[in-house]
Amino acid sequence: MAFIDAGGHRLEYEWVGLGAVEAPVIVLLHQGLGSVTLWRDFPRAVNEATGLRVLVYSRWGYGRSDPVKSFPRAVTWMHEGADELAAVLSALGVSRPILLGHSDGATIALLHAAHRAAPAALGVIAMAPHVFLEREGIVSMARARVAYEEGELRAKLARFHADVDSAFYGWNVTWLAPELRAWSIEAEMAGIACPVTLIQGEADEYGTPAQLEAIRQRTGGQAEILLLKNCGHSPHIDQRAAVLGALKRLLAGIKLPA
Repeated sequence: MAFIDAGGHRLEYEWVGLGAVEAPVIVLLHQGLGSVTLWRDFPRAVNEATGLRVLVYSRWGYGRSDPVKSFPRAVTWMHEGADELAAVLSALGVSRPILLGHSDGATIALLHAAHRAAPAALGVIAMAPHVFLEREGIVSMARARVAYEEGELRAKLARFHADVDSAFYGWNVTWLAPELRAWSIEAEMAGIACPVTLIQGEADEYGTPAQLEAIRQRTGGQAEILLLKNCGHSPHIDQRAAVLGALKRLLAGIKLPA
């Protein structure tokens, strides 16, 4: 585990596996309550399946990165996450990123691609992304608040975050804030030009396939949609083989710049 200053904060990161110097790097972007360690063995599985180096890092407020001090966070916090991603890639010398994001991380990956930020994404795998708020997500986040304050969720998350309240409330209070109810980045998806694969479990408790359709429509129908049976909000856990297969198909279709 190492640390880097990026986007004005000290962030933890880790390289997993080896790859050719000029080869693309697969960058994993964690969910709203995730961190470097919460990916568990998935980064190693990605490296073994693709032969490419994998970069994982904890965004501001998560894992062992600097904590967030006040909540709710700004309405633009997903955009701030995209700016942070660009800063991390630049600081670590990643020039050919392939972004694989989960939930909030998927949204941030899509924003990076949509804004064509440097370094440009060669492709995006977005697992359970959200580009607008749905009732299902709001209800599930409210239930998570109860589980955190009255159940065992806080103890479980404390294993993965140095400041667990920063991680949970930075996510939960922000998404449940009244000013976020009208949040939408649908229109911004029109800026995406790289190949995109959208993955969601049919039993995802945080969103519906309407999220994927909204993205595909804005990208001119070029995004591939993969709906997985027997799968909830975490496709890389519930249906890992399907996710790795989708990643390899995406890689096979990417033309590397000279």
